[in-house]
Amino acid sequence: MINELENLACFAVHLKLDKNCKKKNCRYWHNIPSCNNCIINKSNNSQHTLQEIGELFDITRMRVCQIEKNVVGKIKKNVKSNF
Repeated sequence: MINELENLACFAVHLKLDKNCKKKNCRYWHNIPSCNNCIINKSNNSQHTLQEIGELFDITRMRVCQIEKNVVGKIKKNVKSNF
């Protein structure tokens, strides 16, 4: 079992063992016990509205929308420069 877990990321290990993460200094740690305190596990479970994402990070849905537009713009720019 230990060898099987060695190559997994921490969030995958917590999910597989169904144990909550206790490393509050981890950049993915979030106070969501139902998802093993990991924002990665939370986001992999389902799609979320801008409102839900804002509530997770304590920002407005409008700010989430701004971040989304910025990221999409950067991706488009990268795709155009690679072709």
